[in-house]
Amino acid sequence: MANVVSPAAQKVQAILREAGFDGAVRELPQSTRTAPEAAQAVGCDVGQIVKSIVFRAADSNRPILVVASGANRVNEKAIGDLIGEPLAKADADFVRARTGFVIGGVPPMGHSESIQTFIDEDLMNYAEIWAAAGTPNALFRLTPGELVRLTGGRVTKTK
Repeated sequence: MANVVSPAAQKVQAILREAGFDGAVRELPQSTRTAPEAAQAVGCDVGQIVKSIVFRAADSNRPILVVASGANRVNEKAIGDLIGEPLAKADADFVRARTGFVIGGVPPMGHSESIQTFIDEDLMNYAEIWAAAGTPNALFRLTPGELVRLTGGRVTKTK
């Protein structure tokens, strides 16, 4: 695995260190933009990949983050029911403006603004998981408990 060189990955590493997390961001030569690519790159199950998916709350226009297992599809209606309004797709400009990161590299924490976060309960079944670290080819390894602590997210059914 390569050293961290991109500014976005360095930013995530700094956020992790500030939070007292001693895990290292790893930049890879290949893409980790999709869950299958990320799982192949680090040699884990697709379910261990943390997908950070930003949605737009349809009425309030606020960002909503769903941190889902790479093996699962998000049930947008269920999340909409949890927040009391429907979810809408967030385009690339919305995601970058609200998180500070590009789609495919959005980490589960360290965003430009506070974002209400929901964590897929299926991620709790793994001893270790891997999350995006600011770019489409950077990841970091953590435990489900660390994910909850770092994000302040609510563990729930997301599929």
